Amino acid sequence: QLVESGGGSVQAGGSLRLSCAASQYTSSAYCMGWLRLAAGKEREGVATIDRHGITTVVDSVKGRFTISKDNTKNTLYLQMNSLKPEDTAMYYCAADLRIQWCGQGRRDFGYWGQGTQVTVS
Repeated sequence: QLVESGGGSVQAGGSLRLSCAASQYTSSAYCMGWLRLAAGKEREGVATIDRHGITTVVDSVKGRFTISKDNTKNTLYLQMNSLKPEDTAMYYCAADLRIQWCGQGRRDFGYWGQGTQVTVS
């Protein structure tokens, strides 16, 4: 089970930290990620982290967003700084057990959370 929290409304330039309560996935999943879906756009893979802690972020958020996980708390995080209106979207936490490419922009995951809304004005 994956349950996101931490979304909300924030002014441009502000920060939010999304959390994902990830049951056992933080230690068992080969790849975890954050994805977002904005109105009228395709789903976008924002950030990934693999079992070894290697991370990637999509170019549009590089230098602003950081993905991390705490295996002791079974929690995945997305720290979002310097938020822009174009970051407005529903953000989803995802995980996959398959040993596959866990790189920038990945969108294919086996397990998904219900999403948390981020609105930047």
